[in-house]
Amino acid sequence: MSEDRLIALLRGIARHPGARGLMDDAAVLAVPQGDLVLTHDMLVEGVHFQSDDAPADVAWKLVAVNMSDLAAKGATPLGVLTGVGMARDDDWNAAFVAGLGAALGHFGVPLLGGDTVRMPDGAPLTLGLTAIGRAPPGGVPQRGGARPGDDLWVSGTIGDAGLGLALRQRAARAPAALIAAYCRPQPRLLLGGALAPLVTAMMDVSDGLLIDASRMATASGCAVTIALDAVPLSAAARAFAGATLDARLAAATAGDDYVLLFAADPAAAAELAALAATHATMLTRVGTFAAGQGIKLTDGGVPVPLPAKLGYLHR
Repeated sequence: MSEDRLIALLRGIARHPGARGLMDDAAVLAVPQGDLVLTHDMLVEGVHFQSDDAPADVAWKLVAVNMSDLAAKGATPLGVLTGVGMARDDDWNAAFVAGLGAALGHFGVPLLGGDTVRMPDGAPLTLGLTAIGRAPPGGVPQRGGARPGDDLWVSGTIGDAGLGLALRQRAARAPAALIAAYCRPQPRLLLGGALAPLVTAMMDVSDGLLIDASRMATASGCAVTIALDAVPLSAAARAFAGATLDARLAAATAGDDYVLLFAADPAAAAELAALAATHATMLTRVGTFAAGQGIKLTDGGVPVPLPAKLGYLHR
């Protein structure tokens, strides 16, 4: 497949006027007065997705991880720019573009432009996407806003995607819910927008609950203590891997969850409970911030040593 052919396929899903039919060097996006939120994430074959993952799933994940970043800022998506390292397989490229269109349609966000390149023989496929969003009216939550005395919360459940990936790598049979959590993460854009005025800090969990909570604490100049017995596990994870301390530690360090991690004043608990009911989701208090630095773990109130790895690190 030539680059011109791939761009022609992309034109079929880039229908927003700002994209200018992908015939220009840049997009033009008119926005109401206010701040823009911009984020960029990349997926690399063998690092973020497996060589035998379906191209539509890869496209979904590329969009979803960027939407998750916008959700963590309470932002409303306005458009995306994509960078596609083309595969040598024409059918793969075509299926990827079709999947990209489906994912963008699901999240209601237009493709505005980007770039395409042919990858060298033997090089891993590399894909990038820049997402542009409109900031929430009350301002954008930052990672570093937690204060001593704040509670640490997560949305949804932790560890499903890690189990799904491990089972995919072993070609083992697994519950569909665990495989779906790995292949098709579900960012919560509306939830992020609703949480934004109630939180003191917010980010998404991409590399693991423990390492991302540690990053929030460091950015906030605080210490954080996480209660492992409070880490929420799905019914599928409990049935497959149990709910022991080891299972919860594995879940809290696995990554790829793309749920929201946020700090809030304890006085906001009632509002958070009402919001969870409105959005039909689970919000779970998993820790507290205090003066100091570093991360501590407990189980049933008893201190637990830190694991060798808090989560995933690119090295």
